Amino acid sequence: MAADDGPTSALGLGRIWHATRYSLHGLAATYRHEAAFRQELALAAVLMPLAVALALWSPLTWTQCALLLASVMLVLLVELLNSALESVVDRISEDHHELSKRAKDTGSAAVLLALVICATVWFFVLIDVFGR
Repeated sequence: MAADDGPTSALGLGRIWHATRYSLHGLAATYRHEAAFRQELALAAVLMPLAVALALWSPLTWTQCALLLASVMLVLLVELLNSALESVVDRISEDHHELSKRAKDTGSAAVLLALVICATVWFFVLIDVFGR
């Protein structure tokens, strides 16, 4: 058997299994250590079922539902990246440094923009569906 034919190869099921486990560990660690992620996850737990319910029982299309769901998931994605960035900065040094502050502030700004995008998408989709 060639080195790349086994279950732990780059394309094998072992690699997919391990990558999934690492991802779940990352989600769990972020949930445990980041209050903002827990808050955004709670918001997602409300908004995502609401989007599906609206698609089932209102004039909301499935494409509009997908936009609503994607905008919520974007917030979670950016928060995960921001949390990773903050962990790396803190790992390097917890001493105050202007570049560390800039990196953390930039990550925070990215989360803010994701939240604005989410709110904007929800606003315009709901206006489109119910405001006419």
